[in-house]
Amino acid sequence: MTEETPGFDEQSQQPDVPSDETEPKAAAAPSEEEAAPAGDTGESAALVAQLDQARSALGERTADLQRLQAEFQNYRRRVERDRVAVKEVAVANLLTELLPVLDDIGRAREHGELVGGFKSVAESLESTVAKLGLQQFGKEGESFDPTIHEALMHSYAPDVTETTCVAILQPGYRIGERTIRPARVAVAEPQPGAQTVKPAEESTEAQDGSENKESGGPEEG
Repeated sequence: MTEETPGFDEQSQQPDVPSDETEPKAAAAPSEEEAAPAGDTGESAALVAQLDQARSALGERTADLQRLQAEFQNYRRRVERDRVAVKEVAVANLLTELLPVLDDIGRAREHGELVGGFKSVAESLESTVAKLGLQQFGKEGESFDPTIHEALMHSYAPDVTETTCVAILQPGYRIGERTIRPARVAVAEPQPGAQTVKPAEESTEAQDGSENKESGGPEEG
């Protein structure tokens, strides 16, 4: 006979009970969003406010930069315009001092004295001032313009229909559109009453001539 272990049957006959059924289920932990929904909303609002401030600051800085750029461009244009104006004034002052020399060269050329080495020097000087933009103007027979002509002598002439430059006493000079010396001229105006009397006289003479031709001349007594 085998000996029976006391209590062995009792333990073996007890049913197995799952451990999870004997222990109560723990409550599920709440998620982070469910735990602090109010905190997340406040942080989002703060971030939106900071983003709006950053955008506003960026817009102000951009406007300042654009304004500074426009002011700089205006400054550059103004400096360039002033530089050109200063250069033109300096060149005009230099050429104005040379005008008496150019007048002497012109008179020497008119009298046939521009010969030899003096002729070469004169032509070189005239070429140099032309490169600097100096232009001579003033011709006989052109209409008188008080903006570019200075009348030193005045007379009447029956063969002109308007105030005309009949003699150039000193030529005028300009640089571009700027006149540095007007042309000094002698002018002639139409003879007073010449335009109204002369055509009437011509028509009368023509009519008398035609009558004489038709009558065959005066009869002899």
